[in-house]
Amino acid sequence: MELVAGCYEQVLFGFAVHPESEACGDHQQWTLVADFTHHAHTASLSAVAVNSRFVVTGSKDETIHIYDMKKKIEHGALVHHSGTITCLKFYGNRHLISGAEDGLICIWDAKKWECLKSIKAHKGQVTFLSIHPSGKLALSVGTDKTLRTWNLVEGRSAFIKNIKQNAHIVEWSPRGEQYVVIIQNKIDIYQLDTASISGTITNEKRISSVKFLSESVLAVAGDEEVIRFFDCDSLVCLCEFKAHENRVKDMFSFEIPEQHVIVTASSDGFIKMWKLEQDKKVPPSLLCEVNTKARLTCLGVWLDKVPDTKESFPPAAEPSPVSKEQSKIGKKEPGDTVHKEEKQSKPNTKKRSLAGDSKKATKESGLVSTKKRKMVEMLEKKRKKKKIKIMQ
Repeated sequence: MELVAGCYEQVLFGFAVHPESEACGDHQQWTLVADFTHHAHTASLSAVAVNSRFVVTGSKDETIHIYDMKKKIEHGALVHHSGTITCLKFYGNRHLISGAEDGLICIWDAKKWECLKSIKAHKGQVTFLSIHPSGKLALSVGTDKTLRTWNLVEGRSAFIKNIKQNAHIVEWSPRGEQYVVIIQNKIDIYQLDTASISGTITNEKRISSVKFLSESVLAVAGDEEVIRFFDCDSLVCLCEFKAHENRVKDMFSFEIPEQHVIVTASSDGFIKMWKLEQDKKVPPSLLCEVNTKARLTCLGVWLDKVPDTKESFPPAAEPSPVSKEQSKIGKKEPGDTVHKEEKQSKPNTKKRSLAGDSKKATKESGLVSTKKRKMVEMLEKKRKKKKIKIMQ
């Protein structure tokens, strides 16, 4: 098990988790051991996602970096977007969905790392997305004041709902029977069968992260030191506890045998792991903590020994032939890294170590090395300068 966290300082941290039980009583004290730090991005990290093999990070530098956690090496970079990467979500081991400030949602093949589909999802920025547990639907919110439902089986828009303000978070419940839409400090709870709001919860401060601990219990963190657990049925706050000394930026929850754990990351630099009680009215107990001495922004947990049963989207989820309107959207943009002509050539298997090895990264379809990306950026800048001189 490994905690991964990104920060404003452009670094990805990795900490190995060692669960340990003390001999006296049921009290547990886990330990976190620094495993790696990796500096691949040229701007602050904004999103992280994890499956059973890879960790992917998004940044304000408009790129997505891929790390092979089994081999502890960098796997390459995806450079399709032209704006800050705002959200990354894996579905099983086969698909990754990304959203960015350019308004695009991209569906990636997480084996070949090719862009299967690129959709102009919002008129403004894509601020967040969430995949239904079935893999058939996804929800996205953006700065165009809309909540959009996506049919992932057919790769098209299914429904658009106009909301009064810009939402910045959307999240499905574990069974997918309800979902929450976050606007500032307000949580609107929607039922899937009616697509209407069944209740609203108001937090004291602006919300930065939410995680369902069960079908009805929601953990809420925001621009404050406190984390609250709310009941989505009764809309009552079950408990609250001080988790950090500064605002909480991200949370992640997972279950292992006989344990339900929530992990929190804060601007105070600390990552903390908490043991959840069966009765959510009881505040969780601290298992371990580590001070990264960085301003953390995003968080993930790589569970090495937990098998991932969701291999891919439902069978029909491979992109269907697009309509005329969608085909315009799906055309490759400048800087897109999907190169069909490279399929015949064998990929370079040399990769770069997370510990800072200088070997070249993989060049697969849909994948570029960090060095190649920087060269492309430099050539693009020179080209733009020449254009300016010609115009003058």
